[in-house]
Amino acid sequence: MLTSKQRAILRGKANTMEPVYIIGKGEIDGDVIQGVLDCLTARELIKLKVLDNSMYSAREAADVLTEATGADCVQVIGSKFVLYLQKKKESQYAALLK
Repeated sequence: MLTSKQRAILRGKANTMEPVYIIGKGEIDGDVIQGVLDCLTARELIKLKVLDNSMYSAREAADVLTEATGADCVQVIGSKFVLYLQKKKESQYAALLK
């Protein structure tokens, strides 16, 4: 679980990021979860976008993906949300979040 100060630091880092994954009108299934998990493994901090015609709101999609991947939801704004999953080794954000 992230503290509010840690969330603020990660929100600042994610502010300039572009969404790397888009949730479409289909259901969030194993393929989507695996794709998001692969992105999290590579980057630790990712921004995602939910399309207008999706069956999920940004909050619902964030809740489903955080539960499925074990990541932390940093923020949800409009149709975008940010997820964070710390790497086991060589985390680039670990020093910032202490």
